[in-house]
Amino acid sequence: MIYTGIPGDYSLELHGLQNLRTAYWNLPPAGLIEQSILRGESILSRTGAVVVNTGKHTGRSPSDKFIVRHPSIENQIWWGKVNQPLAPEKFERLLAKARAYLQGKDVFIQDLQAGAHPSFALPIRLITEKAWAALFAYNLFLRLPHDQLVHHRPEFTIFHLPEFLASPEEDGTRSETVIALDLKKKVILIAGTSYAGEIKKSIFTVLNYLLPQKGVLSMHCSANIGQEQDVALFFGLSGTGKTTLSSDPERRLIGDDEHGWADDGIFNFEGGCYAKTIHLRPELEPLIWQATQSFGAVLENVTIDTISRELDFDDDHRTENTRGAYPLHYIPNFVPEGRGGHPKNIFFLSADAFGVLPPIALLSPEQAMYYFLSGYTSKLAGTETGLGTEPQATFSTCFGAPFLPLHPHEYAHLLGEKIQRHQARVWLVNTGWTGGPYGVGQRIRLPYTRALIRAALHGDLEHVEYQIEPHFGLSIPLECPGVPSEILNPRQTWADPEAYEQQASLLVEQFNKNFEPFVQEVSPEVVLAGPGRKDLRPQKLG
Repeated sequence: MIYTGIPGDYSLELHGLQNLRTAYWNLPPAGLIEQSILRGESILSRTGAVVVNTGKHTGRSPSDKFIVRHPSIENQIWWGKVNQPLAPEKFERLLAKARAYLQGKDVFIQDLQAGAHPSFALPIRLITEKAWAALFAYNLFLRLPHDQLVHHRPEFTIFHLPEFLASPEEDGTRSETVIALDLKKKVILIAGTSYAGEIKKSIFTVLNYLLPQKGVLSMHCSANIGQEQDVALFFGLSGTGKTTLSSDPERRLIGDDEHGWADDGIFNFEGGCYAKTIHLRPELEPLIWQATQSFGAVLENVTIDTISRELDFDDDHRTENTRGAYPLHYIPNFVPEGRGGHPKNIFFLSADAFGVLPPIALLSPEQAMYYFLSGYTSKLAGTETGLGTEPQATFSTCFGAPFLPLHPHEYAHLLGEKIQRHQARVWLVNTGWTGGPYGVGQRIRLPYTRALIRAALHGDLEHVEYQIEPHFGLSIPLECPGVPSEILNPRQTWADPEAYEQQASLLVEQFNKNFEPFVQEVSPEVVLAGPGRKDLRPQKLG
């Protein structure tokens, strides 16, 4: 076996690997870029970004994700559609086949860390057959100083083998693709998919398992901090605006997507950003635009002209889920230590394609827990196969159901406790439609959403009057600097008030149906905080 780069003294033999050809250890970005191009894995853009095609998988494969069912931990896991069980003996057989597959092949090893808090840092190791995947991990996770690489001891190891295919008949998988997490033996196997988001989200799932058991709330959110050291969190599903709204030139970015909330404040899990790039515009998202054009950024499924090497962010013929992965320091105003104090403001982002939710509303603590457990947004017709002609309401509990190994009420309980203890203000923000549903109304303008967020952060909504929206019981401000007052109440933006009432009633029904599994898990006050509650008094800012 040939070693090159910076090998660690925790050897590959300890991972059960032998008879490899060349092991490329902890290569820097330039070396990984060279290797990815030499191997035909990628093409370099005009500005030095690495452009890759992930093949048939252009997004995550949630139906191919499994957790190994060990008797010692099985009672902790939220089993079901999200967390499918895989027998330990099946996983061991699959892992043995994966190790055998690597014999005679080159591998790339990247030693990294997840979690910027020294008390909760998770040492990780990626072993992959793709140079560009090693670069992706280098961009996304926390990088270690050279003097720490030699003595790195990974607590979790990821085997990332896009070209290794599982056998459903032998291995107990659904298809040739598999993402399997052994939380007891601390091994992750990703096979049959090149989509790099599986690497990122597998580690997030691990942290969602480990940290709540230590009293730390793990969160699918972005975070930034203002000049007054006020921290803000932005929860939301893909496409709701987490990355866009947290990348604010007036505030410093703590992190893009995943954070922990400990007893001493917020900390980032990652060292990079993984931004959606479809229809990216420099005038609307200047920080993300610049970062994706920078040397060493990894662009997944973005169209590139092979002659001029210019990028086309509008081309969605492969997928609308085009992505850019880049280190956090590519954002000029980032927080190097990846940490901040307790949040003063928390924003739940929902892209409501039904045009029913207000652009912004202040939530009570009980409403905060209700909407956190609901995790509402909507998918649009045409963006995914089989959605039909109408938008569909989508509920992903805690704004991250696919990555929650524990029961959702454990995360909700921690959130409610921390909101109360630290007196955080919680806002529901609709980044979707107004004046009618998708196809009739129009999307709320990004400058208006930014103005609403800015007003909430600066305290400009403290001294204005609020009114109650009757269907959801939401407290809506009557005015906001920089935003036309007539758009703040969604009912007033519809040309047909009766059509609004019908649409609102339908969405209320979907909320209530979705919340049924949680009714016995939360207090009566949280249940009553949902749509149709009887208390119609506006919330007050204190």
